[in-house]
Amino acid sequence: MKLPSLSFGDLTAKMPVIQGGMGVGISLSGLASAVANEGGIGVIATSMIGMRDPLRAKDPEAADHRGLIEEIRKARAKMHDGLLGVNIMCALTNYGDMVRTSIREGVDVIISGAGLPMDLPGYLREVREELKDDVKTKLVPIVSSGRAANILCKKWMKKFDYLPDGFVVEGPKAGGHLGFKAEQLEKPEFQLEQIVTEVIDAVTPFREKHNKDIPVIAAGGVYTGEDIAKFLELGASGVQMGTRFVATHECDADEEFKRAYVEAKKEDVTIIKSPVGLPGRALKNAFLDAVSSGLKQPKKCVHKCLHSCAEEKSPYCIAQALVNAYRGKLKHGFAFAGANAYLVDKIVSVRELMDSLKDEYERRIK
Repeated sequence: MKLPSLSFGDLTAKMPVIQGGMGVGISLSGLASAVANEGGIGVIATSMIGMRDPLRAKDPEAADHRGLIEEIRKARAKMHDGLLGVNIMCALTNYGDMVRTSIREGVDVIISGAGLPMDLPGYLREVREELKDDVKTKLVPIVSSGRAANILCKKWMKKFDYLPDGFVVEGPKAGGHLGFKAEQLEKPEFQLEQIVTEVIDAVTPFREKHNKDIPVIAAGGVYTGEDIAKFLELGASGVQMGTRFVATHECDADEEFKRAYVEAKKEDVTIIKSPVGLPGRALKNAFLDAVSSGLKQPKKCVHKCLHSCAEEKSPYCIAQALVNAYRGKLKHGFAFAGANAYLVDKIVSVRELMDSLKDEYERRIK
């Protein structure tokens, strides 16, 4: 049996695989277009997307605006299949502009987390009225519980008469910032298998009442085709994978960033306390050791990218650390990574990766 397709309303991807949006700069047009061309949903991460703009220090928002348009258009120019999405964190200071710009540029899917995107459909309505056109961008929130999915469905219906076009359910094995408290990460009731089932149960009454399919996507720790089969058997419509796509030739990060994954051991995957106040999963290195030892001192923030960053208390600027990592300067930054990053043993093409996922899935089904 072949992998099924994944649909958000009238938009369909041949493979039920969303490539996770990885900022800062890890998933841009190069990776997103490659995944789309293999039949998946390629995703551009918008956080700090204008970091290479020489004028960013003077006007960060304008630089990110230009950067987003450039990356979307570059991806479209390379694409001949699949769907294109963007990942936009609610915590971004330029959230509204990133959403409006993405809709104007005609992206297929907006995936939004790092907080509940309560007003996301309002931006869609606003741009539709502005363009006098029925924009087809689909809205897919990221949640970590059935309760959050239920709240969003109720709020969106009451305020906008709109239900989410899908949900990404992110579990505690994901890379980057996590939507859980540190003490919850290992508890059975917060594991992905459990919360996917909870979210499916939460959205089913809305699906039935409003006759709208709301696909639920499993994310966080999904690594193999066997994993994909497992979550589809649980009732998910697809999966989102980030870590697997880092060690690909098409990933937009520097080669040194990719090598950090290839060389990582299980004990290198660790939980850190981020300056934004959340636990995060990353790969241990000298930079994080210096942070733990108190050798890093707070510095003035020049990026102003996140609402939730307590810059005056932060031992380092996380935006700058992630920019440095993207550029391969891991002495001055670190790599976020999922719990299974240590399993990566080589850099492959996106096509090779997608083919291996298909083969693993088919073997599991047989």
